[in-house]
Amino acid sequence: MDFEFSQDQKVLQSAIVDFLNKQPFDNVYWREKEEKSEWPIEFCTAMAEGGWLGALIPEEYGGAGMGLTEGCILIEEIGRHAGINATTAVHTSIFGPWPLILHGSEELKQRVLPRIAKGEFIAFAITEPDIGFDTTRVATSAVPKDNETYVINGQKAFCSRVKESQILMLVARTTPYEEAEKRTQGITLFFTDLDWNTGALEAHEMHKMGRNAVPTYQFFMDDWEIPAADVCGEVGRGFYYLLDTLNPERIAVAAQSVGLGHTCVARAVEYAKERVVFDRPIGRNQAIQFPLAEAYSRLEAARLMTYKAAWLFDRGEPCGAESNMAKVLASDAAFFAADRAVQTHGGYGYMREFDVERYFRELRLMQIAPVSQEMAYNYLAQHVLGLPRSY
Repeated sequence: MDFEFSQDQKVLQSAIVDFLNKQPFDNVYWREKEEKSEWPIEFCTAMAEGGWLGALIPEEYGGAGMGLTEGCILIEEIGRHAGINATTAVHTSIFGPWPLILHGSEELKQRVLPRIAKGEFIAFAITEPDIGFDTTRVATSAVPKDNETYVINGQKAFCSRVKESQILMLVARTTPYEEAEKRTQGITLFFTDLDWNTGALEAHEMHKMGRNAVPTYQFFMDDWEIPAADVCGEVGRGFYYLLDTLNPERIAVAAQSVGLGHTCVARAVEYAKERVVFDRPIGRNQAIQFPLAEAYSRLEAARLMTYKAAWLFDRGEPCGAESNMAKVLASDAAFFAADRAVQTHGGYGYMREFDVERYFRELRLMQIAPVSQEMAYNYLAQHVLGLPRSY
């Protein structure tokens, strides 16, 4: 049993840390992007030019061919350095193409993957206003016009970066729910180009509590025609392909949460050492020490589960339980760390210039998306503990 990164992984970790430290994307940059709700194009461009976005894409398509463990190393350090605005600006490019890599035709992979590796951005259009996590109920329709074209109609919710992206991973029904043999059938996955000049697409920005540098949209498609060649895999089997994204996505969320959670602890510890009240540093008080020690302990435990899940995934072994445990442990631990960082700073913790209030708002999202804690616990209760399905 070895808990240490390989030499190559250590080199990768040092390389991304050096890259991030040399870039002008400091706390002031991210604070301003958040306050202005401004897409961090400079950061995204630097990540693309550095070759980081193609880390997990196979080498034959222009990527580096790394595994999920290496992807977690990258996203953890990005989270530690810059927070969730930074990680969610780039994580779909790094982790998003899994279904295409595993199930796409060679023609589709050759057409799309090199573009992502070079820095074009990809958005997901999956959930809808009325379905929540029940993806089988998607109402967006994809109707064949002829052998070469599908016509898309529908509405998606919580589409991050869709107006900033060039490529869309779209989930739509090619067979209506009522006509499908099984509720998980009749859903098709597309990787298609976003062309806003067609007049068929519209997006309205949703105003959020936090993570405002990465915009989120309501996305409308009205008689949008896309090539049939953009179908990923077999028509009607998109739901099963989508499942291939769930474990790596949850593991990636855990890794970035741990990264930013550790920054929260570090900022709180630094402040506790410097802040003097009643003629002594507040860090001498157990009321300050104990919660920060707890936060650190919980983050380290979550980190171990995160990398165990990534290790299992890279070995091709089942990792559903570990992925869900990593997600809930890491997002809870990170939010606890952010909460204690705000509390440690006292009134200053509520002030934007100290950043911990921004981390608090960003990390609250990690307990909701891409899957809620409750849905993760549903999985564990049913598939690990053997309890009846509750939903």
